[in-house]
Amino acid sequence: MNENKHVLLSVLAHPDDESFGMGGTLALYADKGVEVHLICATRGEVGEVGPEHLKGFQSIGDLRESELKCAACHLGLNKVHFLDYRDSGMTGSSENNNPKALCKARTEEVALKIANIIREIKPQVVLTFDPVGGYYHPDHIAIHKATVEGFYLAGNPEYLSSLPPYMPDKLFYHTIPKQFIRIALRLIRLAGKDPSKWGENKDIDLTLIAENDFPIHAQINYRSVEKQKQAASFCHASQGGVGLVKGPIGWISRFLGGKDQYMQAYPPPLLDKCESDLFAGI
Repeated sequence: MNENKHVLLSVLAHPDDESFGMGGTLALYADKGVEVHLICATRGEVGEVGPEHLKGFQSIGDLRESELKCAACHLGLNKVHFLDYRDSGMTGSSENNNPKALCKARTEEVALKIANIIREIKPQVVLTFDPVGGYYHPDHIAIHKATVEGFYLAGNPEYLSSLPPYMPDKLFYHTIPKQFIRIALRLIRLAGKDPSKWGENKDIDLTLIAENDFPIHAQINYRSVEKQKQAASFCHASQGGVGLVKGPIGWISRFLGGKDQYMQAYPPPLLDKCESDLFAGI
């Protein structure tokens, strides 16, 4: 690998997390020539999928892996690394008890896999979910914890593996913009619906998410690659990708200017400073 080349690693839980969440950021840096990698912990095996989407596929996991590969092409990702855990479903579902579920795996076990990939590809910047996983999904929280541990483990010389220690320069957490939540709450209530039971399965509590107030240390404007993000979202048809882009969620995102927000976890950020480039200072 060219030692002067910028490399970015995103560590997420399911197919579609990359497109519906930080897809604009990933597409932007890929467009700039950055080598962009994605670790996806599961294949999104849990959930209801219409039979029209499953034609030609053996399982939901096969379908969603195919959708992710489609999205990766539009985002310009260099490689997708699967950790081969199973989707845990939302908190309290029977899927939580599956022995192969991500939320059942020991954090250290998952962290070791992430650390080895970090040592292999040597990213300067690592991205993952915020501490509550965006909307309290158990897999999002699990992969957040494992990423943080794996980030530091990769640079620890006491952890011996076939690859030498490597410490990335920065670790960021993707956060949901407060303005987005406020507008979403208002629109949902105006429509006469309950924002505490939002989403396809009514299992997302937007009022709980609104209580979080993470500091913002980087804001990435991805308007120049908005079409790539939209195309990647369309790939996730079984998860309502078209509706998310063309519906109220997509409208709110465009209204707010096509920006992703991040909290800087490492190194400790400078106070009162918001970067416009995740690689600033590297």
